[in-house]
Amino acid sequence: MSEQIAKKPTRPAIALLADVACVVVFCTIGRRSHAEGLTLTGIAETAWPFITGTVAGWLAARAYPGSFRPFAIYPTGLTVWACTVIIGMLLRKATSAGTAPSFIVVATLTTAALLIGWRAVAAAIARR
Repeated sequence: MSEQIAKKPTRPAIALLADVACVVVFCTIGRRSHAEGLTLTGIAETAWPFITGTVAGWLAARAYPGSFRPFAIYPTGLTVWACTVIIGMLLRKATSAGTAPSFIVVATLTTAALLIGWRAVAAAIARR
């Protein structure tokens, strides 16, 4: 009888999940603040452009093998954040979703706080 041993998630997998969770939190808060429904479908509809940007950011960050550190603010966190916002907004524009200047500012600042913020907290904890 073969037993499957559960593998511990790797550091990159944990960091990627944290980034995706941050994007989902951002989209959920946005939908709630605009009195939109908090259904799984609604959140997914709002989140997919930004999650696509997050994944693209991960691919871009991994393009520099010697410098890829999933928990690092620089270069990984900044690359993921920039791609999340830029690609997310381009996809929203391409699908006729809202890209008002005020939304771009709020999305940029909020995703920075979330995607870079959790890395700053992790770095502070690691230093202790």
